[in-house]
Amino acid sequence: MEKEKQEIFFNKVMQEPFARLLGIELKEVREGYARCSMRYSGDMDNLHGAAHGGAIFALIDEAFEISSNNYENIAVALNINVIYVKAPKKETLLEAEAKEIYRTRKTASYKITVKNENDLIAMCQALVYITEKPNPLVTVK
Repeated sequence: MEKEKQEIFFNKVMQEPFARLLGIELKEVREGYARCSMRYSGDMDNLHGAAHGGAIFALIDEAFEISSNNYENIAVALNINVIYVKAPKKETLLEAEAKEIYRTRKTASYKITVKNENDLIAMCQALVYITEKPNPLVTVK
């Protein structure tokens, strides 16, 4: 992926309201791949004072969105299956890594993991539908 296209994704994530709300940052992007991070804070707790699954899911979804949408056509989520393995400690940096496993003309599958410094926090299998709509994010002028 060209440097110019990578910069478009970095800028888009910095401007995306939901990513900014949760402090999600894009760390790396290339075709079919994205790595994002987020610091888990007490503002992301559930009823029991542990990390809310929705916060972890949001990090997964950001990496998924970027890895699946850096091709010519827009991709939309069809299915996402998450397994939560371990609750992270507060103030730890979480990192989601999305890797494309296979791609056809109409669908693509991704493996996504969330880790902190030492542990696997969650793992995910995700599927997108590839539309016929051109993706303006990868059209560099």
